[in-house]
Amino acid sequence: MSHDTDFAARRDAMVRNQIEDRGVHDPRVLQAMREVPRERFVRPGWQAQACDDNPLPIEAGQTISQPYIVAFMSEALQLQGDERVLEIGSGSGYAAAVLAQLAREVHTVERIALLAEHASGTLAALGVANVHVHCADGTLGWPEAAPYDAIVVTAAGPEVPAALKAQLAVGGRLVMPVGELDGHQQLVRLTRTGEHSEHREVLMGVRFVPLTGAQGWPG
Repeated sequence: MSHDTDFAARRDAMVRNQIEDRGVHDPRVLQAMREVPRERFVRPGWQAQACDDNPLPIEAGQTISQPYIVAFMSEALQLQGDERVLEIGSGSGYAAAVLAQLAREVHTVERIALLAEHASGTLAALGVANVHVHCADGTLGWPEAAPYDAIVVTAAGPEVPAALKAQLAVGGRLVMPVGELDGHQQLVRLTRTGEHSEHREVLMGVRFVPLTGAQGWPG
């Protein structure tokens, strides 16, 4: 079995056992999770663990989220294929690569320059052309390309930043962990129902790294 075939088989098993069995059923999300080569986004020496059911270390002391969480949050955005999506916290670029298969255009913002550079390089090497990586304070969003049909935040803040709400289109969905710095956090989905109205749902309890920046926790 070739190296690539071996990883493809592992991703199939990952999707079946870790993702589908836990209730993620959107066929487009499952297909994206099968196709995006997660092993290309982890640190050298960690490829063998790329499909494990847990976060893994990446550069700058950060982590790549466990596959199930990436799939769950992607499904929660309810993407159909023609959306413009904003991701806050590029990390390795893995979740952006998944979103790139589900939406028309993805803007991803990373505050750590080294991670932004690595993510951009990995995505380019894989030929992912519809993701734009920006190095900036993610709590302020990326107003240049707003409004967004969907926004996903991969770190936990005390509240949903006002800047992100303002950049969400009416009818758009924002998925983000909200809660205490080092304690109780909930993954929430906020749907902008009108110019000045929103609907909020709690999806599950989670533990994420802190969202730092002007409208997050102090860095």
